[in-house]
Amino acid sequence: MTTRHDTAASPVKGGAAPGRPPGDRASAEADRKRRAKLSRRWQRDMRWSPYAFVSPFFLLFLAFGLFPLIYTGWASLHTVELTAPTDMKWTGLDNYTRIFDDEFFWNAAKNTLWIGIISTVPQLLMAMGLAHILNYKLRASTFYRVVMLAPYATSIAAASLVFVLLFGRDYGMINWVLDLVGLDKIDWQNGSWASKFAVSTIVIWRWTGYNALIYLAAMQAIPQDLYESAALDGASRWRQFIHVTLPSLRPTILFTVVVSTIGASQVFGEPLLFDANKGASGGSQHQFQTLGLYLYEQGWVNQHLGRASAIAWAMFLILIVIGILNAVISRRLRASS
Repeated sequence: MTTRHDTAASPVKGGAAPGRPPGDRASAEADRKRRAKLSRRWQRDMRWSPYAFVSPFFLLFLAFGLFPLIYTGWASLHTVELTAPTDMKWTGLDNYTRIFDDEFFWNAAKNTLWIGIISTVPQLLMAMGLAHILNYKLRASTFYRVVMLAPYATSIAAASLVFVLLFGRDYGMINWVLDLVGLDKIDWQNGSWASKFAVSTIVIWRWTGYNALIYLAAMQAIPQDLYESAALDGASRWRQFIHVTLPSLRPTILFTVVVSTIGASQVFGEPLLFDANKGASGGSQHQFQTLGLYLYEQGWVNQHLGRASAIAWAMFLILIVIGILNAVISRRLRASS
């Protein structure tokens, strides 16, 4: 008996799959390749897009941060003048060794230290007090916060010029008040400690509100359960502040101390504009010349770029030491808590 086979059901050698025309198979193959290509593109996009997004920061840092730092370090090893910045003469560590024998450098370092202490300690104490007051419910609290931040947003030049008028020797408002109460007038610009106090006042006025808002944000993050437990134990608001608020603010306090110390080591605009007649010399006797002013005087007034570069790197090393001390203190605070 002969069996008949259905020719439609038998596969065609070298042809398309059963039930699918050759055109559909080619379209499916093209679709598969397109999906694979899109998948590879998506993978590359997921891998490299984050680097592309952050690349502007690194490019700007390389151009305006790392390159100037390296070039300044290289220039500090040479004798180079502002009038011919490309003509360098190798001197090794001579610019650094001269710093140790430079009385003006140590005078600027001492002035920077005292201005930093006089401005940082009252500034942080006042900021803590203001933040503690604003931490309670007050009417128009948002307005007070904006007012406290206004000095930070004010131009250094404008603020310094106003304080110059306030501390004027003959017609200043401060001396006018002192004369009303029977005290002698003070020559704020030429006095040694008086000039440091006046410059520190500008720094205090500008940065107190900024630090107060940092303390306020940290205070609002403290759990209210701690205050309620302390109140149930009979603790007054002062004891709550001492035993609850301050221990909780130790990392924030350390942060503001370090940032304020770094800022104090770089004070420049306030002393420069406090006595515009003396410029970068910081007074007639250099009585309020800071390291920033001394660097500017060496590089842009005396035109000694090599020495100015060495001073800049000395200040950078000081900041590194401050950072190391911050890390050590932070580690000990975490270990003791």
